[in-house]
Amino acid sequence: MAAALKEWKNKIITVVTCDGRIIIGELAGHDQVQNLILKEAHERVYSADEAVEQVPLGLYVIRGDNVAVVGEPKEGDHVWDDTLQTDPLPP
Repeated sequence: MAAALKEWKNKIITVVTCDGRIIIGELAGHDQVQNLILKEAHERVYSADEAVEQVPLGLYVIRGDNVAVVGEPKEGDHVWDDTLQTDPLPP
């Protein structure tokens, strides 16, 4: 995993945590146990009843044992769209 993270340094990534949170930000750094440091991070909170909410987090550290999935968003996927509605991910 460390090799893939090295390629994504200074790029926008999406992280799904073990408790179902979706956090997007620029990968500023990582270590051998997959602790992640994101710059200009924000959390997307999805709801079936309301439009998606974006919560700004700023500089954010995610512990490696709380990382479930790390991926590079497809082109334009990191752009804010407040019209989406869906059920949140279960923890």
